[in-house]
Amino acid sequence: MAKLRPLAGQVIVITGGSSGIGRATALAAAQGHARVVIAARGEAALRRTESELRETGAETLAVVTDVAHDDQVEALADAAIQRFGRIDTWVNNAAVALYGPFLALPVEEFRQVIDVNLMGVVHGSRAALGRMRESGGAIINVGSIVSDVPVPLQSAYSAAKAGIKGFTEALRMECEHDDVPVQIVLIKPSSIDTPFFEHARSHMGVEPKPVPPVYRPELVAETILHAATHSARELTVGGGGAMMSVVGRFAPGVAVKELAMAGYAAQQTDQPTSPDSLDTLFDGSADRGETLGGWNGRTRSTYQWFRLQPATRRVAIALGGVVAGLSLRRVV
Repeated sequence: MAKLRPLAGQVIVITGGSSGIGRATALAAAQGHARVVIAARGEAALRRTESELRETGAETLAVVTDVAHDDQVEALADAAIQRFGRIDTWVNNAAVALYGPFLALPVEEFRQVIDVNLMGVVHGSRAALGRMRESGGAIINVGSIVSDVPVPLQSAYSAAKAGIKGFTEALRMECEHDDVPVQIVLIKPSSIDTPFFEHARSHMGVEPKPVPPVYRPELVAETILHAATHSARELTVGGGGAMMSVVGRFAPGVAVKELAMAGYAAQQTDQPTSPDSLDTLFDGSADRGETLGGWNGRTRSTYQWFRLQPATRRVAIALGGVVAGLSLRRVV
C-alpha cells in the first residue's frame, strides 16, 4: 500500500517544470500549499517560474537539470532532500519533440528524443525510488496517448512514450512484489495546449500543430495532483484521447488507416519552418517560459471529471444515468 500524504505540505519534484504541463502543475501544487522543486534545462524560464511560485507564498527550489544525464538527476534529488528533508511525489514530465518522416530524421536527433523522454523517466524514477523506498509516496510518469495509438511523423516520440508505458508497468509490478510503499502512475494526456509544438524540431518543412481536440494543461495538472494524493495506476486526460485508445485497442486496423490518411494534414500548419525556431531538442527553452501554446484548448473534459470522482460516486453516477435512460424510454 502506497503511503500518500495530503497535498498541503508535500514535497513535489517536477521535471520539465518551466513550461507547459510542468509549469501548470507547479503552480497548481503551490496553490495547494505544497513545497515545489522544479527542474528544467533553460535557466531563464526556470527562474521566471520560480519567481511566480514564490509570489504565491510557496516554498520552492529551482534546479537547472538535463534529465538525459543521470548525474544531474541525482543532484536534483539530493538538492530536494537537502532543502526539504524528503521527497513525497516525483513527476517525470520533461520531454522534447521531433517531427518528420522517419528517414528524414537524423539518428542523433532520434536518439536525443529517447534520451530525454524515455531515459529521463528512467533516471528520475531511479533517483526518486532510491530515496522513497521507506518513506513512500508517488512517482508519476507523464506519458502520452500515443503509447496506445502511435502517430505518423512522430516515430521517435511514439517510441519513447511506448517505452515509458512499458517501463512504468514493469516498475509498478516490482514495487508491488517488494511491498514498496511507492505508487507508480502513468498519465496519458491527449493533445495539450502548451508551447510543446513551438519548441518541437520539424523536418516537415512546416511548423507542427496538435491533433484536435486540444485541452488546457491545467487539466493535466489536476490529474497529476490527483494521482499524488489518491490511489491510481493509469489516467488518461481528455475524452478525445480516451476514444483514440478505445479504437486503437478494439479496432487497430481502423486506427492505422485513419491516421495514415488524416494524420499528416492534422499535424501540419501552413507556416514554413522558421530558421529562428525555438526548438528545444538539444538546448533548454530560450523564451521566458509559458504555460499555454495558443491553441485554444478546452477548459473542461466530462470524461476526466468522471474519472477523477471516487469509485463509489462513479458507480452512483452511472446507475443514475441508466435509471434516467430507462425512465425516459418509458415516457417516450
